[in-house]
Amino acid sequence: MIISRTPFRTSFIGGGTDLAAFCDVEPGAVISCAIQKYIYVTAKRQMPIADYKYRISWNKLEFTNEIEEIEHPIIREALKMFDIDYPLEITTFADVPSQTGLGSSSSFTVGLLNVLHALRRERVSKGQLAREAAELEINRLGRKIGTQDHYAAAYGDFNIFRFYPNLRTSVTPVLYKAERVTALEQRLLLFYTRKTRDAGELLAVQSQEMSQKQKFDSLKQMLQYIQPLEETLTGGRPLDDFGEILHTGWMLKKQLSSLIADQQIDEMYSKARAAGAIGGKLLGAGGGGFLLVYVRPEQRQQVMQAMNGYFCLPVRFDTAGSRITYFDSFSL
Repeated sequence: MIISRTPFRTSFIGGGTDLAAFCDVEPGAVISCAIQKYIYVTAKRQMPIADYKYRISWNKLEFTNEIEEIEHPIIREALKMFDIDYPLEITTFADVPSQTGLGSSSSFTVGLLNVLHALRRERVSKGQLAREAAELEINRLGRKIGTQDHYAAAYGDFNIFRFYPNLRTSVTPVLYKAERVTALEQRLLLFYTRKTRDAGELLAVQSQEMSQKQKFDSLKQMLQYIQPLEETLTGGRPLDDFGEILHTGWMLKKQLSSLIADQQIDEMYSKARAAGAIGGKLLGAGGGGFLLVYVRPEQRQQVMQAMNGYFCLPVRFDTAGSRITYFDSFSL
């Protein structure tokens, strides 16, 4: 049996510039980090006498003898990519529900490919994992998403990802000060909006509308804040500028589509700001999921009281990315 552990992510600014509608025209960029909330994927090779060749456990149980009959699209395409032709059981479980803006689909894809490579006894780079996961979701499954989540899940830690045509993505680690990151953990909170949404559908709409100059220019403006936000982590700017930049980026992102935020989300954000939060943003494509807010430690309790009724998830950062946490060679 093999188990992979892959982190979810929070992106801070630049989301949307990884979509082909933008980065095929000019380079995009995102600064993000991985958090200590994970999705786990297990794979176990079964004996040839198993009742069914493939046993898949996610939010439903699947038993089938043909790859093409597997309902889970990512698992189906991954097994085809790896030409799996032996009895196999795959199970997945996660710390946080899917469709909550934390990049769960891409984290799952990265974790699944990590396990399948381990089944072959292959040690692959984080870059290869991210590229293959993006290829699977975007090219094979035709999802209108970008590559940022695959790279964040594979690499972990704080990075700047830059996006180019044909899924090309470069990775630049943020050379942060450890004390800055520790202080940032004390200043970030995630509040669950109690809404889930299909990121692919929202991003497809945003991609269609990106030809409008105003929306394209809003994304270009976001890119101007990548370096200033990086400087809050490296010590070149006051840490509170992090919150101000989140707020500016959120105002720009809301201009991209009316589907990104509704009245409830706007009221949540206004309530947090009125209680002392400097800035924040909705994670992911919008429409629901988690609202990230930046608040000074002295206002933290005040903001949490104002947001009473919404589940609060403190932020802790992951530095490892996707990894194999258990490998039993005797079961292979």
